[in-house]
Amino acid sequence: MTRTIVASATKETIIGFDQPFCVIGERINPTGRKILNQELEDGDFSRVEADAIAQVAAGATILDINSGAVFSGKMAADPRYADNNFVEPILMQQLIEHVQAVTDCPLCIDSSVPGALENGLKTAKGRPLLNSVTGEEERLELVLPLVKKYDVPVVAISNDDTGISEDPEVRFAVAKKIVERAADFGIPAHDIVVDPLVMPIGAMATAGHQVFTLVRRLREELGVNTTCGASNISFGLPNRHGINNAFLPMAYAAGMTSAIMNPVALPIGPKKIAEKRALVEAAGIILPEMDDETFVKMFGMGSTKPRPGKEMEAIRAANFLLNQDDGGAAWINFNKDPDAAIAGARGRREGRRSRG
Repeated sequence: MTRTIVASATKETIIGFDQPFCVIGERINPTGRKILNQELEDGDFSRVEADAIAQVAAGATILDINSGAVFSGKMAADPRYADNNFVEPILMQQLIEHVQAVTDCPLCIDSSVPGALENGLKTAKGRPLLNSVTGEEERLELVLPLVKKYDVPVVAISNDDTGISEDPEVRFAVAKKIVERAADFGIPAHDIVVDPLVMPIGAMATAGHQVFTLVRRLREELGVNTTCGASNISFGLPNRHGINNAFLPMAYAAGMTSAIMNPVALPIGPKKIAEKRALVEAAGIILPEMDDETFVKMFGMGSTKPRPGKEMEAIRAANFLLNQDDGGAAWINFNKDPDAAIAGARGRREGRRSRG
């Protein structure tokens, strides 16, 4: 049975066909997050630490660490900051050090810069997952030696020098090529986690069917574990959570064993709360005095605190239905007070800091 082992100094996560679905938390990524990007440029890692804690509390068992920041302000003073080969290796080390200070969750080192990958491998404790290698010749020659040198598993993305094909046969062939080239380096198939590339279903009606078929073939013919960027399937569509909630259990049932995704339902901020209070007041509804958390729960807005997202509910239910939750204990615990899980994770965070 194929099992991919990812580990920190003290904790092990197994990605496998006979394991619960593995959630790889994607939040520690400055791409598209202007506030986080600016904080990192300013040397502020508090949001990174908070995101690490929240994702683990929500159910992530691996944390993806992406160093793809753009430090526009620093570029003006120092042109070296315009080069990701200068920025990312330093930032990757800092990100990993801060995350490891607050959690013992295994890590996934995510960058297109070889220097950042190697700095991450040097800094991460245990056996991280490397993200990623593609079928491009240059990338194979750069990344596979690192995978072998550090004896780590790697995400293999099914595109090559010709780009991303819409033809699932081509994407399967690229995955097979990567597995075979990895074998030439002495890297076993159980250390390859293939991303077959999920296309947006809004642009390609067969995208869901394609990925389910691909995942089955990857499992049956190549014997590899699989992952994906889960939210790609719903890109550009309304009610993305509804689509994601259906897609993830279906992909899991087809044989997918992990996904890179956001496990956290983001908290409701003061602006949305104020807008809702104004609407309630304008409607002539008189409410008793209550705090913001009580208010947002009363109107079904969510929570003022981070919570496991709806996708996590779908995954945990699927674990139960696919007999990867013995007796339903994890499902029962998941549906207890979420505040306890968040508070417990924060307590462990403070404990780790006090020992440091």
